[in-house]
Amino acid sequence: MTDASRTRYATIWRWHFYAGLFVAPFLVVLSITGLIYLFNTEINDALYPELAFARSAVPLLPPSRWATTAEHAYPGAQVTRIDSPTEPGRSAQLFVTTAGGEAIRVFVAPGTADVLGDYVYTRTLVGFADVAHGSLMLGDTGDAIVELAACWAFILVVSGLYLWFPRPGRTGGVWLPRLRLRGRNFWRDLHRIGGVYTAVLILFLIVSGLPWATLWGGKVLTPLSNAIGAGYPDGTRRALQSGGVTVAEAVGEAPWTLHHAPMPASTPAACGEPPCAAAPPIGIGAAAAVLASQGMRDPYRLSTPRGPTGVYMAYTYPDRPEGQRTIQIDQYSGAVLADIAFADYGGIAKAVEWGVALHMGNYFGWANQALMALPCIGILALVGTGITMWWKRRPRGRLAAPPRPEKRGIGRGVVATAIVLGIVFPLAGLSMVTVWIGDRAFTTLRRRA
Repeated sequence: MTDASRTRYATIWRWHFYAGLFVAPFLVVLSITGLIYLFNTEINDALYPELAFARSAVPLLPPSRWATTAEHAYPGAQVTRIDSPTEPGRSAQLFVTTAGGEAIRVFVAPGTADVLGDYVYTRTLVGFADVAHGSLMLGDTGDAIVELAACWAFILVVSGLYLWFPRPGRTGGVWLPRLRLRGRNFWRDLHRIGGVYTAVLILFLIVSGLPWATLWGGKVLTPLSNAIGAGYPDGTRRALQSGGVTVAEAVGEAPWTLHHAPMPASTPAACGEPPCAAAPPIGIGAAAAVLASQGMRDPYRLSTPRGPTGVYMAYTYPDRPEGQRTIQIDQYSGAVLADIAFADYGGIAKAVEWGVALHMGNYFGWANQALMALPCIGILALVGTGITMWWKRRPRGRLAAPPRPEKRGIGRGVVATAIVLGIVFPLAGLSMVTVWIGDRAFTTLRRRA
């Protein structure tokens, strides 16, 4: 290995060490919560069978009956969304805001409209894992931390592959661990080879999860994809009016493609000369009838209007995104304001939806779940082996970071890669510059001291 190669290797090792030190605790949280949410249906079925399952009559009662029963059971409550049963034998799930303002989920037998019970989603294991996975239970601040950790995890994997890459004179520990080794070398082999075999899946998890991040997804990817016509359908743009809101702001949850899409507005009917009364909203029953007339079949998620200009919005969210369809209905006239199918999405939006379906383990059933569980388990193993070999190497009471190379110059290729990563992931790029400046300042001060 030449002097230049040694300098480059030492520099990248140093960055790899610090990146691992920063992201390790967050990767543990994301991996564990990701594993939980990966099997969310199975976990909820086991923990709440009395809520998840219900005998289904044929035909099922209309969604308006489910909503009426729920509102009678919780006086003063308002139903904001209705999820029809995903398959026969399952209950309907209603999102309800109580008179006290608490958000609960109420489960109703679809054939009898009997209320089976309720829970607060964030107080369940799956709900806690869901929120912690996206924001560490810290809101927008936690979302930014998760995004930063994900970006640095990408850098960690790329730098790890460079450190693993076979070099002249290295004959063992490339594709299989040398089990005869002991101590730190044994753990290093496990760490390197475990990383090699899970790297592609880990990178996929990062890339397919980042579109949901506030900065990278909401401020970079979404505007870019929409600007070049590869995001939400062009037809939705006309819905954005002065003071308009996005779909996510209006209903809180939607497919990624429509998350930031403009939400159309309902138009209250004019009543002519006073005294008169404006036309009342059509109601959940009529909205469901409109959906049926448009060929939308169960299961789908129906959100009720929020405010006087809100709309009824229903969307299908199947395991395979090719079946996604969204219909938005004027709450007064029952007119269909938008009917958007997967075929209407742009190229980037389609790729993201496919990535999300695979990321969540939905696309090809249990095999997809098992495949996505591998990188989660792999990350936990990498963190464990990395900490172990560092602990065995470090002198007592010292951080024992890899020394900063005395010689400068790490090669144009490495610099170019760092610049590209910093541009693609702006939050990571900003933090890389910050870390580099801090490292240089600390080294200079230490030498002067």
